[in-house]
Amino acid sequence: MGKILVTGANGQLGSELAVLSKSYPEFEWIFADRTKITLDNLDLLKVQLEEIKPDIIFNCGAYTAVDKAETEKDLAFTINHLAVAIIANYSFENNIKLIHVSTDYVFDGSSSVALNEDAETNPINVYGESKLAGELACLKENPNSIIIRTSWVYSKFGNNFVKTMQRLMQERDEINVVNDQIGSPTYAADLAQAMIDILKFSKWFPGIYNYSNEGEISWYEFAVSIKELGRYNCKVGGIPSASYPTPAKRPEFSLLDKKKIKISYNLDIPDYKKSLKNMFI
Repeated sequence: MGKILVTGANGQLGSELAVLSKSYPEFEWIFADRTKITLDNLDLLKVQLEEIKPDIIFNCGAYTAVDKAETEKDLAFTINHLAVAIIANYSFENNIKLIHVSTDYVFDGSSSVALNEDAETNPINVYGESKLAGELACLKENPNSIIIRTSWVYSKFGNNFVKTMQRLMQERDEINVVNDQIGSPTYAADLAQAMIDILKFSKWFPGIYNYSNEGEISWYEFAVSIKELGRYNCKVGGIPSASYPTPAKRPEFSLLDKKKIKISYNLDIPDYKKSLKNMFI
């Protein structure tokens, strides 16, 4: 069936793909961390791609330190934009299927309805700018690629909101969480499965797609769900974003409309609470 290169192998999505890969032995899986695929060294990246010679690329590697990106703009753009352009160009010239992962941070958060793939982009931080530049480069260099925008990713692996909440709720009697940023979480295991389902689908429909779990919640409501599932005694309070300033601004509303991916690839997307429960098991 071919050789799949997964960049960002040690990240949340890459780690979940590694777990799932054992159920798909028909593929040869290459899990590349930053030593095997060096996204911040563009000359070396070209050489590495030629050496691996994949048939399929899942580009999960990215610069994701949202706040640090405000002061590390060049590095963020190198990894999230220029490296993506090289991967997309290589995949196009070698007829390789490419699934590139992007983010809800390409939007400014001013919408009040779920955002579809044609909604206007207008990032409000450097991370979002770099990811949008990567999307545009990906489609320019390889019009046959698939881009999946996702949001609020969490998993058993790596650093994420759920694991931070689990730790804090065991350490503290009370925590406050912002209640005016609205969206939906994404369990990385669900997204990883969706990527494999898309790859194995009978047809390949290029373009941009949205993927997150079902549900419309705030970070505060997400924290309350984590508290309930973990049966923690910690008191959870809701606060406005203004009370929790960060170097990078966050979109206030980034709920993604998933109709396109569900119809195109016949995907069944779980509710966020069901997926959150799966992580706890």
